[in-house]
Amino acid sequence: MATIGKVIKCKAAVCWGTKQPLSIEVIEVAPPKADEVRIKIVATGICRSDDHIISGKSISEIKFPVILGHEAAGIVESVGAGVTDLQPGDKVIPLFLPQCGKCRCCINPDNNLCNKNDFGNPKGMLFEKTTRFTCKGKPIYNLANTSTFTEYTVVPDISVVKIDKDAPLDKVCLIGCGFSTGYGSAVNVAKVKPGSTCAVFGLGGVGLSVIIGCKVAGASRIIAVDINSDKFAKAKEFGATECINPKDYDRPIHEVLAEMTDDGVDYAFEVVGNPGVMKSALLSSHFGCGKTVIVGVAPSDATISIDPMVILTGRVLTGAFFGGWKSKTDVPKLVSDYMNKKFDFDGLITHRLPLEKINEGFELLRKGESIRTVLTM
Repeated sequence: MATIGKVIKCKAAVCWGTKQPLSIEVIEVAPPKADEVRIKIVATGICRSDDHIISGKSISEIKFPVILGHEAAGIVESVGAGVTDLQPGDKVIPLFLPQCGKCRCCINPDNNLCNKNDFGNPKGMLFEKTTRFTCKGKPIYNLANTSTFTEYTVVPDISVVKIDKDAPLDKVCLIGCGFSTGYGSAVNVAKVKPGSTCAVFGLGGVGLSVIIGCKVAGASRIIAVDINSDKFAKAKEFGATECINPKDYDRPIHEVLAEMTDDGVDYAFEVVGNPGVMKSALLSSHFGCGKTVIVGVAPSDATISIDPMVILTGRVLTGAFFGGWKSKTDVPKLVSDYMNKKFDFDGLITHRLPLEKINEGFELLRKGESIRTVLTM
């Protein structure tokens, strides 16, 4: 490609600070350094986590100005020295959860985190402590080694993976975050068994993906729970067998679910990020054998108070980050499963917009009028 080794000027949505619209700017994207990959982004989804940063509700201290976005798919433009598993023209998905393959977490088969992640104490830089983005003479920070709200981005080679050459990038971009997180929480973390009963609290894009996972795993009852009954039709479309609104009852929702399911569900999933809902999900699971998976991200100052007896008698409480998938290992398999029609998540994409209309996409999310908006470049 004619751009290899050169600085690329392109459009990007820059977040200059919290509580203000993203600004479409012309930025400069430097060539990749050693062990890095420069990607032409084709499609990227708008995720609630990005909005948390814009609104100032993020659990981490983010550095500004920053290019957000972490759920995307694109094509390799060029690679830096030492990159051997990718080449220009490859279709790829950037990975906000890296997989170095060497740290204790990566080596552990029961863990999908990586010591190279950029979550708890985000640096806003690539691994050698610089950024590849500049705008108006100023450096622009990176988000989670991905930053996909831009026509071009640079990522570490452990934060990107090659996928099927025939994959539709404007759809499989969802595998980069939302779909994989929800689906994996059911099939990979909870390990939902055929014939079981599940309750899913929260019916956004991730919650609906949990429902897809429960259905694929063979659950016989999937009870969708949300305070917005307008979401119930979509939940049933993806496999929910029943839908209930806590506002319709004069008693705690876990009591309602216990009555419906012979003292509690087999599996409960919290996909809201609310400590009160997390407790409700836990209490809705069967007292002797229920398993609850926390998927939603709560504010950094949130806490849960639980009677130890709730756990002592047999309930299991666990969490799921990126659905428990090891990113570089499992994302290509998920793309292949999608191509082979093991599951269908196309209905999660309710809106498509050009990058220039990104702020409209965030408004659709905030108003509850979209499930996933995909931006195309």
